[in-house]
Amino acid sequence: MSAGAAQALVLEAPRSLRQHELAVPDVGDDDGLLRVEACGLCGTDHELYTGALAPGFPFVPGHEAVGVIEAVGDRAAERWGVAPGDRVAVEVFQSCGACEPCRRGEYRRCRRHGLADMYGMISTAKPPGLWGGYATYQYLAPDSLLLPVPGRLAPEVAVAFNPLGAGIRWGVTVPGTKPGDVVAVLGCGIRGLSAAAAAKQAGAAFVMITGAGERDHLRLEWAARFGADLAVDVLAEDPVSRLRAEADVSGADVVVDVTARAPAAFAQGVAVARAGGTMVVAGTRGGGGTPGFDPDHVVYKELRLQGALGVDTTDYRAALDLLGSGTYPFADLPRMTVGLDGAAELLETMAGERGIPPVHAVLVPAGGAG
Repeated sequence: MSAGAAQALVLEAPRSLRQHELAVPDVGDDDGLLRVEACGLCGTDHELYTGALAPGFPFVPGHEAVGVIEAVGDRAAERWGVAPGDRVAVEVFQSCGACEPCRRGEYRRCRRHGLADMYGMISTAKPPGLWGGYATYQYLAPDSLLLPVPGRLAPEVAVAFNPLGAGIRWGVTVPGTKPGDVVAVLGCGIRGLSAAAAAKQAGAAFVMITGAGERDHLRLEWAARFGADLAVDVLAEDPVSRLRAEADVSGADVVVDVTARAPAAFAQGVAVARAGGTMVVAGTRGGGGTPGFDPDHVVYKELRLQGALGVDTTDYRAALDLLGSGTYPFADLPRMTVGLDGAAELLETMAGERGIPPVHAVLVPAGGAG
């Protein structure tokens, strides 16, 4: 790499992920530069790669970045509470801090930034182009939100702040999960495992987690170590009858659906919930309807349905604290780690095109496979 340049992967079009050399910007008083140590990958990443999601412009992907502050302006350092050399996690959303949604704490809907200005999905045509974690350096704009990372956390483990933050928000904060609750988590990827851990940490008396088929068997095997009392393959067993038999309840107080592109899961969630229960829908269906779903069941059960999008600072901080505590074995999760040259193959694996996807996928821009 030449001086003053970063190596970055640019998704030029679906399945066209190419390495570019992008200039490292000068840092002013209000911004900064992150040397990326690791970037977690999730379902959104492989959907962007395959074209299931298509922004329509080239960009540097990666929205789960952890790294070290390489340079920072004086005002930015004071605002963020950081100094060069500090390890931080970067939130996907930016916040102006002044508009009405930001003042309410709903900065995911910031009027200056919002969903159209998320890290990992910003055009390289917008200077300086280094807007994602698939690069050796990531630009930190003035409205970035940074979180300190506990020093004992390895970067490839610390990137789990994103899925664990989601698990805490979707599994506890949004539904108001309380001690003694029975919780059912639909989906056993890292976000499902995180939701199970978060629910158990909040005092849930019983946690069930579900998967579907061979690709989920390893994840279901890990579920008990993340707080689950029952793991069910829905292709082999009925989750409703298993929950009733094992927990001795009519249904779950809280259902958390974190499945992606699994249309039948919504109907299963409604069936698993008890009368008067709460169901949080965090996974997107990808269109195609909801087979097996009868809206009358929502009425008869008087269910509370709550959609959930993204995470906020409070839950991210709680996630980093929980990761640092070592209460749950995030450090030991089966993890596939690659350098920039292995990213495309890993994304194809995550999309189910190259065998069974890993439980946790991580890109280390300056490193190689592990």
